[in-house]
Amino acid sequence: MASQETHLTAALLTSIMAAVLGSLQIGYHTGNVNAPAKIIEEFFNHTWTARHNQSMPDHSLTLLWSLSVSIKDFGALVGSLGVKYVADSYGRRNSILIVNCLSVVGACLMSASKACQSFEILILGRLVFGLFCGLVMSLNPLYIQEVSPTNLRGAFATLNQVSFALGILVGMVAGLETVLGTEHYWAMMLSLSLIPALTQYLVLPFCPESPRYLLINRGEETKAEAALLRLRGRAEKLYAELEEMKEEAAHTQSGVTIHEFFKKRSYKQPIIIVLIINLGSQLSGFNAIINYSTKMFQAKFDEAKYLTLGVGAVNLTFTLVAFFLMERAGRRKLLLTGFISIAVCNLLMTIVDSVLHLAPELRSLQVLLVFCLISAYELGPGPISWFIAAELFDQPGRPIAMAFTSMLNWGGKFVLALLFPPLLKICGEYVYLLFMAVALVAFTFTWIRLPETKGRTFDDIAEEFRGADGIPLHNKTGFNTFT
Repeated sequence: MASQETHLTAALLTSIMAAVLGSLQIGYHTGNVNAPAKIIEEFFNHTWTARHNQSMPDHSLTLLWSLSVSIKDFGALVGSLGVKYVADSYGRRNSILIVNCLSVVGACLMSASKACQSFEILILGRLVFGLFCGLVMSLNPLYIQEVSPTNLRGAFATLNQVSFALGILVGMVAGLETVLGTEHYWAMMLSLSLIPALTQYLVLPFCPESPRYLLINRGEETKAEAALLRLRGRAEKLYAELEEMKEEAAHTQSGVTIHEFFKKRSYKQPIIIVLIINLGSQLSGFNAIINYSTKMFQAKFDEAKYLTLGVGAVNLTFTLVAFFLMERAGRRKLLLTGFISIAVCNLLMTIVDSVLHLAPELRSLQVLLVFCLISAYELGPGPISWFIAAELFDQPGRPIAMAFTSMLNWGGKFVLALLFPPLLKICGEYVYLLFMAVALVAFTFTWIRLPETKGRTFDDIAEEFRGADGIPLHNKTGFNTFT
C-alpha cells in the first residue's frame, strides 16, 4: 500500500489543472447548444431560404438539428480510435497538446459559420471538435492517473469530470438569451472555448511528462526520475514509487496490439467490467436529460431554460461531492450507490409521468427527480466510468483500454442522442423503465465483479487479473478485494 501522506507540489497541481482545461472545453460545447437551439435552427432555415428561395421543411430542419447535435458524439467515437497511437507515440502530455489543435480548429469553424452563411461549416466544426473530444477525454485521465500519487489518484482523476461539469454550466449560462444566446452573438458564444484552449498551450508545455510513460514505455529512467522529483518534490518519496514502476515493467510485455488486447486472458475480466460500467453509465438516462432538458421542461414550465440551468448547477455540485468522497468511500461504494439511485429515480419518474395528467401539481416532483438522477450519476458512474479502465489495466494495455472507454462513452452518448426522441414518442413515460433496467444490470455486475481500487498501486490491481482464469475473486495479504 502507498503511503497516505502526500506532499502536493505546484508542478503536480499545475499539471492536473492544465490537463483538465480540455474537458472544460468539451463541457462548454455540450451545454451551450441547449438553450439557443431555436435561434440556431432559424439560422439554418434562413441560410436554406437564401439559397433555394423556400423554407426548409420542418422534418428536414429537425433532422439537420439532430445531426448538428449528435455529430460531435460521432466525431468523438471516431477520434477515440487514435488514443493508443498518439499516447504511445508522443507521450501523455504531448498528446494532449497535439490534439488541442482540433479544438482550436473546431471552435474557429463553428464561430465562422454565421459570417460564411453556411450551416455546413458549423456541422463540420462540431465534427472536428468531436474528434478532439474522443481523444482528450481518454488522454486526460491517462495523464492525470499516471502523474498522481496512489492515494489521491481517483480524486484527481475526478477533477476531469468536475471540469467537464463546470464547462456544461458555463455553456448553459452563455447560451441564455440574456447573455450570448441571441441572434447577434451566438457565433461569438461558440468561439469562447478558444480561451481555455490557448491557455492550455501556454501552461501545459512547462509541466512534466508522465514518469510512468518515460520509464515503462521509453525506458528512460533518468528522465522519469527527474519528472517524478518535480511532481513529488521530495527525493525520499521517489525510490519506492520508482521501484513500484520497475516491478510493473517486469510483469508486463513491451507492447500490446489491439488483437492481443482482446485475446489476452488476464484482460478479459477488466474488459467486461469496463464494458458494463460504461454502457450502464451512458445508457441509464443522464445523457437524455442533459441533451433534451429544455424541451422536457418546456411542456410544463414557462422558465424551462432556467430549470435547465439548475440541471447544470446540480451536475457540478455533485461532481464536487464525488471529488471529496472518491478516496474516502472508494470506487465500488460510489458506483453501487449511484447505479441503484439512478434505477430508483427512473422508476419514480415513470410513475410520476404516468399520473401527471391526473395531478399536474406533481410536475415539481418530476423536476426534483431529474435533479436526483443527475446527482446519483455524478456521485459515481459519471466520473468513475471515465477513469476506472486506467486503474484496471497494466501499462501496455492502458492506452487501448482508455480508447475502449472513450468509444463506449461517446458511442453511448451518440446512440442515445439519436434514439431518445423516437423512443419517447413510442414508449412515452415508460422509456425510463429501459433506463432503470440498464442501471440495475450495471449495479448487479459491479456488486459481483468489480474489485476496489482505492489506495492500491497499478501493479497491485493488475496482479488480481493475472491468474490462469483472470477472475478477480481472490484476496491477498493486506487487503480485501471487496471492502
